[in-house]
Amino acid sequence: MNRKRLGEIFRFVAAGAAGFAVELGVLILLKEKAGLDTLIATPVAFTVSVIVNYLICVLWVFPGAKEQSRKSQLAFFLTSTVGLALNELLMFLFRILWGEETVLFTVFSFTVSLYMLNKALATFAVMVWNYFTKRMILTRRP
Repeated sequence: MNRKRLGEIFRFVAAGAAGFAVELGVLILLKEKAGLDTLIATPVAFTVSVIVNYLICVLWVFPGAKEQSRKSQLAFFLTSTVGLALNELLMFLFRILWGEETVLFTVFSFTVSLYMLNKALATFAVMVWNYFTKRMILTRRP
């Protein structure tokens, strides 16, 4: 693997970590503070993170992506929609398999519940999907 690709992957992972932090923060806020069900809060949080991730990707991860056509931008968001469906499906399956309300541990009065681990696992699967599809879309020349 060449240095350019390795740097791109590093930037993608860093952007994904920032997007995940935003997504998890919004999910926790909607579930814990607003009282929404996880399966309702998840797509809202995911959508916010997609917007943040798109901005980071075109500005930093994939140089030259700002010049992409509306068609490429639409494809980016369509792949994100598939990612959302995958995310929601995984959150639903994890809820069925092992639940989501169990408290895993508490750190400095912050309680980590199973739904947060479910979210991390679902996000990892979607991250793999996102890297390959978004790289193909954003680096393709019109």
